[in-house]
Amino acid sequence: MRVLLIVVLAAATTACASSGAVPKPFPRPDTSGGSAASATAGGGAGARSARGNRTGGYEISGTALALRGTPYRDGGNDPSGFDCSGFVWYVFAQHGVPLPRTVGAQSQTGERVPAGALKPGDLVFFSTVAPGASHVGIVIGGDSFVHAPSNAGVVRVERMSASYWAARFVGARRVL
Repeated sequence: MRVLLIVVLAAATTACASSGAVPKPFPRPDTSGGSAASATAGGGAGARSARGNRTGGYEISGTALALRGTPYRDGGNDPSGFDCSGFVWYVFAQHGVPLPRTVGAQSQTGERVPAGALKPGDLVFFSTVAPGASHVGIVIGGDSFVHAPSNAGVVRVERMSASYWAARFVGARRVL
């Protein structure tokens, strides 16, 4: 019976990276359109959107938080459902900041950021299905990030220091 439960649980979860691999189960949880513009790497002041507005980490975080509760959808990149990289891609696009669509490409964008220097709007990467980055979220401040976890969940906030995430953290990038 226990083996059957494990098989059912494994089948019910899918990988964020849309690879078809099955991640280890995620822990349970305790808009306007814009066009593309060049993002500036690193700077704390933020990037200029295509509309000429200043975009920073707090604006990005606010947009991400407004999408809490949106269901997970493998390959999803709009408010009807998101996978992790589609969620990040969509949030930044709302501010005119272009990002690649996949976790792997997002993990190579912008500048590396040490874990102790994270700011709202930074991207955080985790290894959930294989070595290397296979999951991404957006830092909202302090120890928290927002993400689209798996098909068993919805867009939600988690703590990076939670044992599940801390053990799987592989790096962070700053694109604003």
